[in-house]
Amino acid sequence: MVARERLICASSDLLDGGPGVRFEVAENGYTPLAPAFAVRWRGRVYGYLNRCGHVPVELDWQPGEFFDYSQQYLICATHGALYDPASGACLGGRCERRGLKPWPVFERDGNVYCEEN
Repeated sequence: MVARERLICASSDLLDGGPGVRFEVAENGYTPLAPAFAVRWRGRVYGYLNRCGHVPVELDWQPGEFFDYSQQYLICATHGALYDPASGACLGGRCERRGLKPWPVFERDGNVYCEEN
């Protein structure tokens, strides 16, 4: 199966450590669609499924708000689990070493895209 790309947002919509952009993906090519998000961290864009490593609840405490108050970590609003924005690795809390599942995103010509199967 050939991967396709889909526009998520303009690159300027993602500020370093700022609000993310939510989108939906067909995880493993199946429906229903799964929630995902993209954020910018240290100049680079990262994408993850919007699912806590502890239990499958969405992370954002308000739509698009994925970073903690320090803007250094992604945080699960339900459990307080902390994740590394660059790798999705669990850094502490109830994620019990289970990280976020990455979703392929990339920037080109001033826009952010995700890959779809």
